[in-house]
Amino acid sequence: MKTALSIAGTDPSGGAGIQADLKTMTMNGVYAMSAITALVAQNTTGVKEIVEMTPEFLGQQIDVVFEDIPPDAVKIGMVSSCGLIEMIAERLRFYQAKNIVVDPVMVATSGDRLISGDAVATLKSCLLPLATVTTPNIPEAEILSSMTIHDEKDIETAAKRIGDTYGCAVLLKGGHNINDANDFLYADGAGTWFHGTRIDNPNTHGTGCTLSSAIAANLAKGFDLPTSIQRSKDYLSGALGAMLDLGHGRGPMQHSFNLTGEFVKEAE
Repeated sequence: MKTALSIAGTDPSGGAGIQADLKTMTMNGVYAMSAITALVAQNTTGVKEIVEMTPEFLGQQIDVVFEDIPPDAVKIGMVSSCGLIEMIAERLRFYQAKNIVVDPVMVATSGDRLISGDAVATLKSCLLPLATVTTPNIPEAEILSSMTIHDEKDIETAAKRIGDTYGCAVLLKGGHNINDANDFLYADGAGTWFHGTRIDNPNTHGTGCTLSSAIAANLAKGFDLPTSIQRSKDYLSGALGAMLDLGHGRGPMQHSFNLTGEFVKEAE
């Protein structure tokens, strides 16, 4: 069985962060492991408190994984300070990690900021050059590219600027009222659009974590980057299309995914 490691913060509500990553990786057919960067008191409505790990303890978590079960892919999510970012980069270089997916988590879906200002510069200089692919949304891409994004042409320009600057592939996720659910991949000097249909589902907490983790899982299984992205978009669309509503006692889930990441509807 192929393996994948998530390096990210927690989400007690289970919709984002490490918890979402482990579920997604498992559902996409790989053995999921984790190294926690921060304990986050959050749910689908907002973030209340963040308690960071020390860089040394984060490094130890990464060490014990690589020393025992070397991952076939690594997904990096919320990393909120310079010391943590530097530790991750140093350890990944040391172990010559492969298939690194960097989800540059800067702002939660709820609008809460999750990373310090000086850490953004460290993320750019230390993590992005190690990435196989980075998966920013439009607000994150504006920060990484130092430009404002208004339309699809801007998406293409920003992705190219990020990719050429940091030497990694860029999957710039659409949405944010610019397009429906179309994502743009810039890799190896060429661009590709991945088209999707926007699903009117209010339960979008953690969709970025889910997509990046699914991409890491598919890379771990040996799929190339474009195929991994398409499989991951199909997986996420199935989850959103199921219209699951877990909050406020509205009843049990009626849908799930099997271990290949294929959507299945259970008997009600």
